[in-house]
Amino acid sequence: MNEVNPSFSIKEWSENDRPREKLIVKGKNALSDAELMAILIGSGNREESAVDLSKRILASVDHKINKLCKLSVKQLMSFKGIGEAKAIAIVAGLELGRRRNRDVAIESKITSSKDAYQIFNKYIGDLDHEEFWVLYLNNSNKVLQQKQISIGGKTGTLVDPKIVFRFALEYGASHLIIGHNHPSGVIKPSESDKKLTQKLKLAGESLDIKVLDHLIIGEKSYFSFADESLM
Repeated sequence: MNEVNPSFSIKEWSENDRPREKLIVKGKNALSDAELMAILIGSGNREESAVDLSKRILASVDHKINKLCKLSVKQLMSFKGIGEAKAIAIVAGLELGRRRNRDVAIESKITSSKDAYQIFNKYIGDLDHEEFWVLYLNNSNKVLQQKQISIGGKTGTLVDPKIVFRFALEYGASHLIIGHNHPSGVIKPSESDKKLTQKLKLAGESLDIKVLDHLIIGEKSYFSFADESLM
């Protein structure tokens, strides 16, 4: 009979090496990415501990959390030891991490296109489909709210100006900055992007709400209509 390797079970590790206990004793910052993921999935498989399994999953995405966020439930389930429940736990945990940035953005002051990009990028920079978002600002260009307006496919998303400005009036916004992502990574605006920008700009003028900029977001770069004098 083969001897079972004791490292396969976290319960058999020393307490200092157990991710849950380590978090309690040393704090969350003491844990590696793999240890944090191991807490989410709870257990590994017959050949790997939860930490080893987590390391293998992270290695498949070059240890980059942004790439991990792109994996679907089905893709995560391709790893031995990851069933539907564990895959959902990973996806949910990553989504909570993404959403915590929403509160951080409120009251941020926009002084440049880079400021707006940094906010948009947290939400849509690593997506595999297009989404359209708006930053609603007060007279001092502080963020009152950021709002997802529409979700589309890999090559486009529909935007209803009535919805954009309904929220502007609801939040009491004086200015707004619009943004959407290009999953392809190509940040050059299309003709439809240019037409939508002008359409929203004109609609805003009739309501005395200024559209300051339109950003096209790539994972590592962006295009600003204002910076390129297209507003």
